[in-house]
Amino acid sequence: MSTAADAPTEADPERVASALSAAGFVRVYARPTGDALAAAGLLARVLRDRNTPFQVRTTRDGVAPDGDGTALSLGWDAPNATGVAPDSRPVSSLAAAVVDAMGAEPAPLVGLAGVVAAGTVPGDGGSGGMLEEAERRGVVDRRPGVAVPTADPADGLAHSTLVRAPFSGDPEAARALLAEVGVPAEPDDDDRRRLASAVALDATADAPDRAVGAVERLLRPYATPTGPFETLGGHADVLDALARDRPGLGVSLALGADAADEAISAWREHAARAHDLLAEPTTGRYDGVFVCRVETDDASASTVSTAARLVRDFASPEPVALVVSDDAAAAAGDGTVDATAALRAAVDAADGVADGDADVIGDARAGDARFAGGDVQAFIGAFREALR
Repeated sequence: MSTAADAPTEADPERVASALSAAGFVRVYARPTGDALAAAGLLARVLRDRNTPFQVRTTRDGVAPDGDGTALSLGWDAPNATGVAPDSRPVSSLAAAVVDAMGAEPAPLVGLAGVVAAGTVPGDGGSGGMLEEAERRGVVDRRPGVAVPTADPADGLAHSTLVRAPFSGDPEAARALLAEVGVPAEPDDDDRRRLASAVALDATADAPDRAVGAVERLLRPYATPTGPFETLGGHADVLDALARDRPGLGVSLALGADAADEAISAWREHAARAHDLLAEPTTGRYDGVFVCRVETDDASASTVSTAARLVRDFASPEPVALVVSDDAAAAAGDGTVDATAALRAAVDAADGVADGDADVIGDARAGDARFAGGDVQAFIGAFREALR
C-alpha cells in the first residue's frame, strides 16, 4: 500500500529557506490540520515581514495548482512544489527551522500550538527550541489544571477535543463536575489539581490503556498570558478545528489577527458536532480495528477525523479506530500499521466508493477520506482486509 502524496521525506530547512528567500510570490498549500496551519502562519509571517507577496490556502489535492511564483506544500509532498512534510518532527517544528534559516525568529506560541496539535509534547525534542524561547520570553507558564482555550473551564471541558468523557459535548455536565469537585470561579492551583484529577478519572474509567497517555495532553497545561487563548493546548485545539472547518479564519489567527472570539465560536461548533457524532454510533470490534458507523451531513463530514482520534484514544480496544459514514471516513491508529494506506486501499476496493470524486489524505497514524456514496459495509470489509 502506498501513500506517496503524503509520505514523509527528510526535510531540508535550508533548501526551503533558499527557495522562499528567492521567491517573488509564494503560494502556500497546507493540509487541513492544526500543525500545517501553524506552519503556514510561521512562514507567512516571515514573508509578510520581507514584503514578499503570498497566498495561503488549505487543500486535499494531490498536486499543487498551476500558478505564478513558488508553490510550497505544508504537511505533504506535492510533486510540483517545494515540500515541507513531517518526518520525525511536526510540520510546525520544521517550519520554525526554515524561519531560523531565513535569519528570522519564529513566533513561539504559534509554532508550539502546531507542535501540540500534531500530538507532540513540547520539550520532548519535537519543538525545535521554541519552548525554551517561549519560556525565556515569559509567554508560557506551566501550571496545574486542564488545557482549554477558554477562561470558563466548564465551557472548555465540554468542547475540548483533547478528551472524550461523560461531560464531552455537555456544558451542564461539565459544570456539575466542577461543582462536585468544588472548583470556584477563581480557582487556585489546588483547585486546578483537583479538577485535573477528576477529569483524568472520568476520561480513563472503562477506557483502553492508551487513554491514560492520551489524557496527559489535557493536563498540566502551559498557560499563555499574552496569547489569544488561555493555554497552549487550548490554542492547539482551536487551530485544529479551524483547519478543518474554517481554514481562512485559521490562517488569519496564525498570522496574528484579533480573531479569538470568532475562532472560539467555530471551535465550539466543531467540537459539538464531533462529540455528537459519537453519541450513539453503531460499533463493531474486529481483529485490529474498532469501527464506529455514524451519520454525517455536509456540516459534520469535516469532523470525522476528530471523532476517529477521540475513538482511538478513549474508546477503541484495538490499535486502529475507523469512523465511517455514507460519504466520509477517518482512521486513527497507533502507528504500527499505515492508517491512510488502508483507507486508500479500501476506497479503491469497495464497490461504488471510488466512482465519484473520492480523495484520501493523511499519514501513517491518521487519515481521512471523502467519497460520493457506495457500499459502506464493503468499504469496512476492504479496510479490514487492508490492515492484514
